[in-house]
Amino acid sequence: MDDIVRISTNTRWEPVFGYSRAVKAGNLIVVSGTTATDESGAVIGVNQMYSQARQAIANIASALARAGAGLSDVIRTRIFVTDITRFQEVARAHSEAFGAAPPASSMVEVRRLVHPDMMIEIEADALIRTANKPTAAAMPAAPAKPRAVTKPKGRTTGAARSKPPRRK
Repeated sequence: MDDIVRISTNTRWEPVFGYSRAVKAGNLIVVSGTTATDESGAVIGVNQMYSQARQAIANIASALARAGAGLSDVIRTRIFVTDITRFQEVARAHSEAFGAAPPASSMVEVRRLVHPDMMIEIEADALIRTANKPTAAAMPAAPAKPRAVTKPKGRTTGAARSKPPRRK
């Protein structure tokens, strides 16, 4: 792999826990669990799940930009919420941000997060596509190799002969 680049946002949690906001390894960018905080570390949108989801996604977008990527490069999100009954609020913010290029995603309810006012934490994985290399999705599928047809042993009538497999 290419060099590993560690991206820090200098939030108060990074040195305490010992992590980077994002790590870029080759074309892969992995963004740590991101919450709804502003530049000073204050929680945005207390008791507002939608606002917190939007802020967390904005913070992810900022980390991705520093790594040379954007939200359209995100291939997976993992969402941790303290109240899954508020799924629709999170889904609305996620859909607004990723609707044009929806990533694989999951949402899990957790008992609590590191700060009592935090309601959501989102992780994101992104893949920077290279302009001159086609992605697997853009490449045509290889044609299936025909399977050999085996004939049954012994005498058979026309109806009992094995038939070649149907192509899908």
